[in-house]
Amino acid sequence: MRSLAFARVRPSDWRRGREGGDVLTEGATAPETLRSQDRVAMALTGRALWKASSFALRALAGHRRCKRVLRLAKLSGFSDRGGRINAFAPAESCARAAPFESAPMTPPIEDDVAEPSEPETLTLPLDAWHRAHGARMVEFAGYYMPIQYDGIIAEHLWTRTSAGLFDVSHMGQLLISGDNVAAALETLVPGDISALKPGRTRYSLLLDEHGGILDDLMITNVDPDWYLVVNGATKWDDIAHLRENLADEITLNHQEDRALLALQGPKAVDALARILPGVEAMVFMQSATFDWNGHTLGVGRQGYTGEDGFEISLPGEIAADFADALVAQPEVRPVGLGARDSLRLEAGLPLYGHDIDTETTPIAADLGFAISKRRREEGGFPGAERILMEREQGAILKRVGLTVEGRQPVREGGLVLDDEGDEIGRVTSGGFSPSLEVPIAMAYVPTAMAEAGTRITLSQRGKIFHGIVTAMPFVPHNYVRKGV
Repeated sequence: MRSLAFARVRPSDWRRGREGGDVLTEGATAPETLRSQDRVAMALTGRALWKASSFALRALAGHRRCKRVLRLAKLSGFSDRGGRINAFAPAESCARAAPFESAPMTPPIEDDVAEPSEPETLTLPLDAWHRAHGARMVEFAGYYMPIQYDGIIAEHLWTRTSAGLFDVSHMGQLLISGDNVAAALETLVPGDISALKPGRTRYSLLLDEHGGILDDLMITNVDPDWYLVVNGATKWDDIAHLRENLADEITLNHQEDRALLALQGPKAVDALARILPGVEAMVFMQSATFDWNGHTLGVGRQGYTGEDGFEISLPGEIAADFADALVAQPEVRPVGLGARDSLRLEAGLPLYGHDIDTETTPIAADLGFAISKRRREEGGFPGAERILMEREQGAILKRVGLTVEGRQPVREGGLVLDDEGDEIGRVTSGGFSPSLEVPIAMAYVPTAMAEAGTRITLSQRGKIFHGIVTAMPFVPHNYVRKGV
């Protein structure tokens, strides 16, 4: 895969920069700028502050959480083996919560507290294009992005029947090069990256030492390099984590000057094949490069809607022209973030920071398929002991789909209740399904209650709802696989 000239930074340089040494380029395709360095510093500082405050808040609530989880363990027939039953926090959280119950909180000294400043909301290459096409813009993941054009339901249904064009340029596009990159990545994710053939993509999970999920990502072998797509809201943390843990000989390039478009729907292939002949021969999770007007485009046949479709990585300066070429096709209309969320919910796909995070494991999140067979046998990935034990014995909680009775959705934050009205789980995503015309949701429930057909009691804002555990995806996936 041909690429632009990238600023190259070794992990050892990154560590020195964080320790107050040289001022470094932020691994971007653009020249070194203070703004890119400031964003990295802001992300690192913000993460540290968030961890400090989050730790204190979790510790204060820890004793209540531990009591609840112990009840869940009893309900599911588990015993407490080294804190494994704590489904919401690292294993040692129950033990460390107690000191905070009686320890007084010391208020900060006023002179030591800097006035927080609001981070700048950034724009993406297609910002003006979206506004010209009548998009309603909102702030998301630090950027102005379109939430809708003609209405969420209309855009949702159009994507299910034709082809929707999404701008996902906020996501992090990373190119990693050097010797033994696959083996290095396997120390951070549970997938069999070494077996990934050139031109193939694999979904995987970036894990912390407890087996919690730092992010979910796509990894593509673009021989001789490796191309990663990570979530926009976590990309700066992901970059820091990768640079901290990859060897000095491995270089990470953040492709910050490239846009990323997703064309999704059953007629996406018809529209894109007129512009990039040859894409019709690709299959699900396959990637290739194409030339368009003298520019190299990276194309992968995948997406986040459950429909057939493509993700296209391209230089930011031609993104508007390429988007114009796509919407000129009769099958294609622009679609915003609102419909993207309802589409992925129907497809049963988790959203990072909502359905999965550092307090959920791949097993609890029902993402065990991301742990390849060889890795299950060999281990060697972060949190392997805990994750493999959960795989054999089951996690305390499990992510499930719910169909909610009535017409009102139960949204994120809704509670799962037992027969006594006590909280035993939580809704992480919820909304009205335009395709099925019923409310649906994802929730974490005790594993003993995770079987399809189980009736679940829910609570939201003091109102009781009833749901039924439903197999996901709610709407069947329509991926074009090999041999189809």
